[in-house]
Amino acid sequence: MNGSADNTNGNPAAGEAPFYIPAINLPARPQRTLKHNDTFAVFDSHGDIGSASGGNDGLFHFDTRYLSHLELLIDGAQPLLLGSVIKDDNLNFYVDLTNPDIYVDDEIVLLKNSVHIGRTMYLFAGSLRERITLTNHGSEPAEFSLSVTFSSDFADIFEVRGVKRERRGRAWREILGKTTVALSYMGLDGTLRQTGLSFEPAPDLLVDSAATYSVQLAPGARRTMFVAASSGDISPESTQPFFKGLVGLRREHQQLTRSITTVETSNDVVNEILCRSMADLSMLVTITPQGRYPYAGIPWYSTTFGRDGIITALQMLWINPEIAAGVLRRLAHHQATQEDPLTDANPGKILHEMRGGEMAALREVPFELYYGSVDATPLFIVLAGCYAARTGDYVFIRELWPAIERALCWIDGPGDPDGDGFVEYMRAASTGLSNQGWKDSFDSVFHADGRLAEGPIALVEVQGYVYAAKTLAASCARALGLADRAGELDAEAENLRQRFEQIFWCEDIGTYALALDGAKSPCKVRTSNAGQVLFTGIARSDRAQRVAAGLFETAFYSGWGIRTVAQGEARYNPMSYHNGSIWPHDNALIAQGLARYDRKGGISLVFEGLVRATTYLDERRLPELFCGFRRRSGRGPTVYPSACSPQAWASGAPFSILQAMLGLEFDRAAGRIVLINPTVPAFVGDITIRNLRLGDATTDFTVRQDGGAISLQVLRATAGLQVSLVFDPST
Repeated sequence: MNGSADNTNGNPAAGEAPFYIPAINLPARPQRTLKHNDTFAVFDSHGDIGSASGGNDGLFHFDTRYLSHLELLIDGAQPLLLGSVIKDDNLNFYVDLTNPDIYVDDEIVLLKNSVHIGRTMYLFAGSLRERITLTNHGSEPAEFSLSVTFSSDFADIFEVRGVKRERRGRAWREILGKTTVALSYMGLDGTLRQTGLSFEPAPDLLVDSAATYSVQLAPGARRTMFVAASSGDISPESTQPFFKGLVGLRREHQQLTRSITTVETSNDVVNEILCRSMADLSMLVTITPQGRYPYAGIPWYSTTFGRDGIITALQMLWINPEIAAGVLRRLAHHQATQEDPLTDANPGKILHEMRGGEMAALREVPFELYYGSVDATPLFIVLAGCYAARTGDYVFIRELWPAIERALCWIDGPGDPDGDGFVEYMRAASTGLSNQGWKDSFDSVFHADGRLAEGPIALVEVQGYVYAAKTLAASCARALGLADRAGELDAEAENLRQRFEQIFWCEDIGTYALALDGAKSPCKVRTSNAGQVLFTGIARSDRAQRVAAGLFETAFYSGWGIRTVAQGEARYNPMSYHNGSIWPHDNALIAQGLARYDRKGGISLVFEGLVRATTYLDERRLPELFCGFRRRSGRGPTVYPSACSPQAWASGAPFSILQAMLGLEFDRAAGRIVLINPTVPAFVGDITIRNLRLGDATTDFTVRQDGGAISLQVLRATAGLQVSLVFDPST
């Protein structure tokens, strides 16, 4: 998917792969996540970092772990967990703990459950800030020690993922006065990275790895301490930054979400899923110099990814076009300008991944600015064209046009090195990703007999992306007064469509080939990639209907969703990353394709499957993927152990599917929002959308199913905005 999550660079011995993420054992405690801009933290359920086995906990900033251990102890023992929860808006983490039985000389001196320990944690401005509140609910005075132990390995994110390094930089610790400790690391890249830990009030004992308080609490008494861990700033903190930062965090969140479109249904579970997805997207969206950008996922992909950002922006375009504008600006800013085999860069190519850690700076990994994705470039143009159609903002499109033209030049040039009209990939250096579509595992492109395809490889969905890119670019060119260029692009798109049908269609398997290998031999494998072809509109109508029908046969549809590879294919494995698993974003793109070819019943099945799956998942959160085992009565889906959660394009999936179900389209010229052949599944009930924007106008409306008929009730509309139903049997 991104960053070679399961990629072995051609080597089937996955454990030897340079960027493989091993799944050795699951965390001993459930994990909780916070993120604010370029800082994220992974805790265990107790609020600790690194105190339980099997986790990838830490406080991370720009791909470096600034805290690898943070643990709260009472008289040297771990407290008992009462409960912990991330606030619904993802701003705060609350943990409720209590003391265990505390013994002195084999005699209990403090009964369990006497002292409540409350931890409140949040991230802001590169820092982790925590308040610890102790309350004695017992009938006797309580006397004990409270310690906070800490350390940092300053590991690069790729080290945390399992990459071994021969050499590392130098680390040291300093005690700075009575309240502050500095943890420092001078990297091999010459960059000084520091974590400042400060405590208030001053601990009774402060060493370079722990702060300890001697606590005496009368019955009913309460005591509060504050802890701050900053990435880069080692100046002392105090109580004021805790409360001031909390107010600033909430104010920032309110400003970013004040005018957002909301969706509510009659189904409480669906509402919980939508609320969780929106909160996760709000957390993953990061303020960058070019605008708001949805980082891909936590923990492994909390950075700029081209493909992920584009698809997330497409999913949310109907709700919030500002995300698309930020994605387009950032990717245009980082568009490649020269050849670089190590980073798979060619002029005009759109970024795949960027990293800010020590290993990227030293080029121990090629991902500082890495361009090894074949689809990000055409998808960049697709997003630009869809943004223009949604907003009518051709001032921005004119500003973006040189980047669009450079991307088109890459498509017709380095993207098609043999000039056969199909965009293909082959890594330029052995350190790059061996597969460069969204399924980037080493074994994700193969022939019917299981043989891995050898490059250059032309993926089926990528040709659809190119078709959509040229069609949408033609529309933009026409609006910009570039009629000749528009005609050229339309002709190129039509020529591609005809050749695509001739070469990629496989009558013997009733669908499109997964890919063409370097010898132009088709990979005759039934995959969800063909479903994504429908999203782009390149498929001939009759063949699209056959592809759509096949996706809901038992080989593909598990009851939870559509598998990436059909059961029975040579490399099918429901526990694999890409060869039989279920990805919410993949299902959402397929749903968009089903809407294009008016297969609304299939969209309802996709949505119902994902909703049912989410009812079994923690916090009603759709993960990056889950396993492709078939649904069985009374049992939830099987989780994929190293899946990112939250993941941006998984969080965007339910909103994209809802748009597809409703057939929601925008006609800016006519000042009209249109629902084409909408469907509302019975289990969803009424769907109410509020504050949906078209230009400067907004509207609220409800869509419902009444006795099999669909009705629309416009609750509010400003500036003459119209909302209407269209039933078109020809679509």
